Amino acid sequence: MAAWLKKPHGGSQKKKILVIGLDGVPYTFLTNPKNAGKFPRMQALFQHGTFQRMRSTIPTVSSVAWSSFMTGTNPAKHNIYGFIDRKPDPFEPFIPTAINMKAATLWQILSQAKKRVVVINVPVTYPPKPVNGILIGCFLATKLDKAAYPATIVPKLKELDYRIDVDAWLARKDKKKFLEELHVALDRRVATASYFLEREEWDYFQLHIMETDRINHFFWDDWEKDNPEFAPEFIRYYQKIDNYVGEIYDRFVEQTPGVEFILLSDHGFCSIKKEVFVNQWLQEKGWLKFSSEKPSSLKEMHPETVAYSLIPGRIFLNVRGREFCGRIEPGKEYETIRRQLAEAIMEVKDPDCGEPILSKVVAREEIYDGPCLNQAADLLAIPHDGYDLKGNIDQTSLTGRSELSGMHTYDDAFFYLKGKRVKETGFDIHALAPTILKLLDVAIPTGMDRGPLPIEVDE
Repeated sequence: MAAWLKKPHGGSQKKKILVIGLDGVPYTFLTNPKNAGKFPRMQALFQHGTFQRMRSTIPTVSSVAWSSFMTGTNPAKHNIYGFIDRKPDPFEPFIPTAINMKAATLWQILSQAKKRVVVINVPVTYPPKPVNGILIGCFLATKLDKAAYPATIVPKLKELDYRIDVDAWLARKDKKKFLEELHVALDRRVATASYFLEREEWDYFQLHIMETDRINHFFWDDWEKDNPEFAPEFIRYYQKIDNYVGEIYDRFVEQTPGVEFILLSDHGFCSIKKEVFVNQWLQEKGWLKFSSEKPSSLKEMHPETVAYSLIPGRIFLNVRGREFCGRIEPGKEYETIRRQLAEAIMEVKDPDCGEPILSKVVAREEIYDGPCLNQAADLLAIPHDGYDLKGNIDQTSLTGRSELSGMHTYDDAFFYLKGKRVKETGFDIHALAPTILKLLDVAIPTGMDRGPLPIEVDE
């Protein structure tokens, strides 16, 4: 038997936690009367313990939200601000990975405390960093060969036909084929998790289901509008997830004393009314200029540029000494222009119906605090639900639509904890890391943004 396989154990009962993350599943979806009785396993669980709505992060990007979950910190401490970020001088866009993570993660803290962990597919866990146990990286991995720690488990992952992710571009070409791939990826992910749940010693186990986010992006509108072709398939997919959650609970929680069970999502979802091209608006108003007539990248910004945007709604001022062609002086000029820009963009309306597109615009220091603050956008535009802020530079109108039908929302994530009552409401996802450490009797690092949630046993 390989060294990493589970060995028989005895002795006193150990505290354990099993976490399942369902990416982008809204609280209001699970509680919608339209879905009453359709997810019996989860809905039965929710009757015992804490099941409540939870806030995400700003922006509501999976990479940001799960980074805050796993570190208990805001982006100015963990340094993950979006799916796309930039190096300002010379300007270079990049996709943040675990290499860019600046705060200690739950699994690193638990490993240092001699707890054994198994973590599967959580966003921003690639490339995998060493842990006391097993870590299988997320959708950022390009090849399975380099996606896991320790590397000795890769042959087993291949034998299990483990899938890193589905090809989201397939949904733009063939939604039926995309659904088939979603089923395969989910089946193989759960099978892999079950394999390690059975054979590994673990104190903390986390399985992340990314497929819920994928299906929501391309089929949410079908569900909301009861499209007869895809709405039933959408619900059937969630019913499969419901069955898998129930099976995992029955086998690895209910039959094992001392196991805490957490089910959660990182943000909500809603239908897209329109995609909003922030850079197009900046160009139209003269805030953003390019050196060429048809630029292919923000690298082609003209030195007269005042501001540019990265998805979703992160606005950077062209600051002298920071940006590669900076023109705005730090200090008074910076503050004046930032205020003017915030006021101007708040006035943007939907050109067809006149509705305001943004709910608010905030300065970075209003919501972030930490040593990585300078990497943050200067302004963050927060849209009303239904307006999906984009960073394209090739658009000729303010709004448009693509094949995406669903977008992320801020205040509609969910949190479930078996058999215990959380005596606090309205909390953010970063509250969970200190709470998990408390449940496992592990010291909470001083760098986390807050303490654990107040919890009592459910009677």
